[in-house]
Amino acid sequence: MELTLNNHTQGIYLSLLQLQDADKLLQLRLRNQAHHQPYEPLREADYYTLESQKLLLRQRLSDAEQDRAYMFGIFLADGQLIGQITLSNLVRGVAQYADLGYFIDYAIQGRGHMTAAVGMVLDYAFRALALHRVQASILLHNDASRRVLEKSGFQAEGTARRYLKINGEWQDHRTYGILADDSPADRPVL
Repeated sequence: MELTLNNHTQGIYLSLLQLQDADKLLQLRLRNQAHHQPYEPLREADYYTLESQKLLLRQRLSDAEQDRAYMFGIFLADGQLIGQITLSNLVRGVAQYADLGYFIDYAIQGRGHMTAAVGMVLDYAFRALALHRVQASILLHNDASRRVLEKSGFQAEGTARRYLKINGEWQDHRTYGILADDSPADRPVL
């Protein structure tokens, strides 16, 4: 399954990550490993191998085919992979929602790329996937991620105590949500 979303103003595009992106994804993860560690689960050493990244991509491609998750790479116009954004844990039926997760190369944070990527994914989630809700949970001290969500129209909904084991410790997360019928004026223009 191939899918590409473009934002020419921001100079980025999103594309479902494919097996041929495994080396780019591995290099991105290795480059950002130390910087992102405070915000991620502890990983086994073999996670940072080409084979593990291929395994992850195979699983996510299967998930996309089964409408369970969609893992996009965030690319600059020249094809450089600068981040990842994922809609996961899709729930259909009476719920119609998904979880949102993302990360970007620390060297280019603060340039608006992630906010643009979130806007594109929301557009895809609400229009193409017909979801009712997208939700995200972030660490209380992750101010950069909080700003991205707030600029994208998400509303804080509460704190989940000791929600995820991040960097080896169970940590509180603030939950955010956005609905398909929330005012589009609150979301960035694509």
